[in-house]
Amino acid sequence: MKKGSKGVYNRYVKRVLDIVFALILFIPALIIVSICYVSIKIESKGPAFFVQDRPGRNGKIFRIYKLRTMRVETEKDGKKLSDMERMTRTGAIIRKLSFDELPQIYNILRGEMSFIGNRPLLVDYLEYYTPEQMRRHEVRPGISGWAQVNGRNELSWEEKFEMDVWYVDNISFALDLKIFGKTIVNVFTRRGVNATADETMEMFHGTNVVRDYINEK
Repeated sequence: MKKGSKGVYNRYVKRVLDIVFALILFIPALIIVSICYVSIKIESKGPAFFVQDRPGRNGKIFRIYKLRTMRVETEKDGKKLSDMERMTRTGAIIRKLSFDELPQIYNILRGEMSFIGNRPLLVDYLEYYTPEQMRRHEVRPGISGWAQVNGRNELSWEEKFEMDVWYVDNISFALDLKIFGKTIVNVFTRRGVNATADETMEMFHGTNVVRDYINEK
């Protein structure tokens, strides 16, 4: 896709497609989310939704919405619980089917997210990005993205960010369609979901060069 065409797609066509599909999926998603909401509240105490600030396009902070899949307790008998230990039975099913991501359709309708784009990560990570890695925020973040369908948690942070920037430079309708298709396949095969049996993904503390520089300071 030529540079001009890529800009038109990213700025206008992609947004229109997001709105259309979000409206089509809104009622089915609302039904599923409602069922999940009741199941979460029955099994464990605490809110049914996980709400957290994340950086969006151009680094603008927004609040992301997901279904809660873990217990609110982080410790038991003075011992810190791993992510998998905190996972509820309902949460495991919800995450397996990727239903925990459905509330983000609300973020899409608000213009904060897209169906396809680089995943919005923690605000804390912003200070650790290199200028090149920061380019991942040149597009709206997505529910699924190029890095997610090509290894997800099996990749190192550096590999993920390289793929994120590659997506920014190569965004197109054909690429988004390819990512969508691979996302559907990955949901059923569960490819690349967990890096280990106990944790979803280690925290990002910067690339080696940046991390060493910060430590020296």
